[in-house]
Amino acid sequence: MAPALSEKPGELRNAQLLTRYKAWADDLTYKMVVLQQAEELLKERKTTFKTIIHTLHHTYIVDDIFRAHVEGRDHGYSARTVETPPQIDELRESVLSMNRWWVEFADASSDEDLAQPVLFAFLDGTNGVMTRQQIILHVVQHASYHRGYVDDMMYQIPVTPPATDLTVFFQEMVKD
Repeated sequence: MAPALSEKPGELRNAQLLTRYKAWADDLTYKMVVLQQAEELLKERKTTFKTIIHTLHHTYIVDDIFRAHVEGRDHGYSARTVETPPQIDELRESVLSMNRWWVEFADASSDEDLAQPVLFAFLDGTNGVMTRQQIILHVVQHASYHRGYVDDMMYQIPVTPPATDLTVFFQEMVKD
């Protein structure tokens, strides 16, 4: 998802900017990942979630958990990963849809909405509280963190991943 905005970076509120950045970076990552052989996506490597597909799916699960927190509903997850993740094309569509939701949520939220605290339970049962703005920051940062792991695994194929740095995103926004 390209930024496709008339506003310059400084004219967007942080929540809008961050959700658009995540959507853009995820889109670049998935465009590269879907071109890889299934064996490479499922090849075990020395990393937290073992494979490219499990790492990407973990990020989606966390996005979905925090979306449920924001919406005030049960998310239904008991773990941050699953034994058998979806196929890459299905996962990509789910991630693109999830990112659209976050962008639309940020666009529809006022500063007061974003400042509202959300009470929730972590998967281990401990209670948590974060504002909606903090949740957005967490979702974006969490995805960036794990895209770094995916990039490292891509280099092992060897494939050079796209640059998804925030500075590159800012330059893309200025061009549009």
